[in-house]
Amino acid sequence: MISITVKQSLAATPSQVRDILLEHEQLNRFFNAEFLLIKTQNKGEIKGGKGTIRQVSMIGVTFEELIISADNNHISYQIIGNKPVADHRGDIHFCKNNNTAAPMTEITYKISGKTPWWLPSLVLGFFIKKDIIQALNKLAISFKGSAV
Repeated sequence: MISITVKQSLAATPSQVRDILLEHEQLNRFFNAEFLLIKTQNKGEIKGGKGTIRQVSMIGVTFEELIISADNNHISYQIIGNKPVADHRGDIHFCKNNNTAAPMTEITYKISGKTPWWLPSLVLGFFIKKDIIQALNKLAISFKGSAV
């Protein structure tokens, strides 16, 4: 079982962060993967939100993720099926920081899941955490200098 939590501050509002993370086919700007939109959101949901299915391709592995929910405070998604990680769940929480003059959002990105029996949890956890840290750093850079 892996459980990873990464935090990052961004110079943006929670809705700006949510919107950029729901631009599924553009996520390769931040993550080391390619994303393809398979199904759009359910009727009445925000663009890219609940019901969206995206195909993720990374390091020779392809799988699908389902957006479970999305609002100004949270995006939740899961891998469809058990590969490459069983019982996978990703939760990205956004919290507006009211202690600054400019808009700031604190992101808490949590991932959990069961690793395959043949792959040590520490190894997989290390690489996933490294990728998330890199992605959130790129995301933070993308908001620097932009008008919020």
